[in-house]
Amino acid sequence: MHDYYSYSMEELARNSKIPVYAKNSSEEVFRIIADIMADTILEHNREGRNTVFIVPVGPVGQYPFFVERVNRERISLKNVYFFNMDEYMIDENTCIPEDHRLSFRRFMNETVYSKIDEELNIPSSHRFFPIPETREAYTETLRSLGGPDICFGGIGINGHVAFNEADPSLTAQEMAEKETRTLKISAETVTANAIGDLGGAIEDMPRYASTVGMKEILSAKKIVLGVFRPWHRAVVRRASCGEVSAAFPVTLLQNHPDAMILVNDVASAKAVE
Repeated sequence: MHDYYSYSMEELARNSKIPVYAKNSSEEVFRIIADIMADTILEHNREGRNTVFIVPVGPVGQYPFFVERVNRERISLKNVYFFNMDEYMIDENTCIPEDHRLSFRRFMNETVYSKIDEELNIPSSHRFFPIPETREAYTETLRSLGGPDICFGGIGINGHVAFNEADPSLTAQEMAEKETRTLKISAETVTANAIGDLGGAIEDMPRYASTVGMKEILSAKKIVLGVFRPWHRAVVRRASCGEVSAAFPVTLLQNHPDAMILVNDVASAKAVE
């Protein structure tokens, strides 16, 4: 057993190679993420700059707080670009339908874009998904904008960020060079997502995803991850203290100059006694 799995939050904070911040609740973490989003946009608007985010559908609790601030404070999103991390696929070439209950495009439309006052909203031409039919525009536009200002996200049970699945056959550098692509989802991820999304209905979970690459994620000027579940207790400790390896892709963030992990009261507890 690796020692870091028994680290208290205080020990984790001392030994972590990625800054880890414990908060009192999931709501507190979500509000912090929403405030980072809104405050960055306000700063860039004052400076006449675009704002470029890579954004997830998981975690998602930040979006209602973000939408509320945008509408209440009348924050213009006209110069904001959202590059969603990923989308589920039926096979290597075919997306799940946009009206599918698991579609990330559907989630963003229903939970984010449709809730923002239209005079403030992100233009439809500034909303991107890394799906095959628009992947070239996704990567070219992200590059032309100077890369992401911030990448937001979570961490999977096998250390994946977006759907960059663990691959022990690769070196860390090879994983860091992986670009936006379609891939097969690991059995661990299918199982974990089935528990969270379909009450354990593994047979109905998609087996493929289109995902932003680690190369694009690591190019972000800042990376902000949030974790919340009991199994994140071990995940966050390996992420921040374990060996940098393609076998646990999030460990690559240990070499990033400005990354952080926010944990709630559940994930901050020791993984093992």
